[in-house]
Amino acid sequence: MAAICVFCASSSTLDQKWLDLATQTGAELAARGHTLVSGGGCVGMMGAVADGARSGGAHTLGVIPQSLVDLEVADLNADELIVTGDMGARKNLMIERSDAFLTLPGGLGTLDELFEVWTTATLDLHAKPIVLLDPDGFYDGLLAWLDQLAGTAFVRPAALARVSVAKSIGEALDQIESAS
Repeated sequence: MAAICVFCASSSTLDQKWLDLATQTGAELAARGHTLVSGGGCVGMMGAVADGARSGGAHTLGVIPQSLVDLEVADLNADELIVTGDMGARKNLMIERSDAFLTLPGGLGTLDELFEVWTTATLDLHAKPIVLLDPDGFYDGLLAWLDQLAGTAFVRPAALARVSVAKSIGEALDQIESAS
C-alpha cells in the first residue's frame, strides 16, 4: 500500500478519453489498496482521478494552493485537503507525502511537476519511483527530445533512467509496486 501522487491535466475542456483514463487510474489505485495524492483540484483529469479513487474506496489527499481554492476549484470531497501558500509549497508537500509518482498526460503544470520530482530524484533528494504513463505515444516527442539531450551531455543517461515509461495503467502500477 503506497501513497501514489498522480500528476495530470486540470483543464476542464479535455477530450473524454483523457478523463476516462484518469477515472480508470483512480479506480485501479483504489483496487490495489493505494492512497491517492493529488494537486487537490476538482476539475479535469485531476478531479476525475480523485473521483475514480474515491469510487473504489481509496483515501484521497489533495494539496492545493490558496490561490486555486479562491478560484473555487478545490476538491472539497477529498478525505484530506491541505491548503498551501503557493505552488512551490504545494509541490514540496506532495513530494514529502508520496511514496511514488505517476504522471498521466497533461500540459505545462503536469510537466512542471514531473520535472520537479525527476530533478530532485537525480539529485538524490529522494529515491521514489517515477512512472510516466504514455498511452498512444502522448509523450513520444518529449522522450525523443530528452534522448537527444543525453547525446549532447546536457542530460546524463542515469538521469533518464530514473523515470520508467508505461503504456497502460496496469503496467504503470506494476512498475511502481515492484520498485517500492
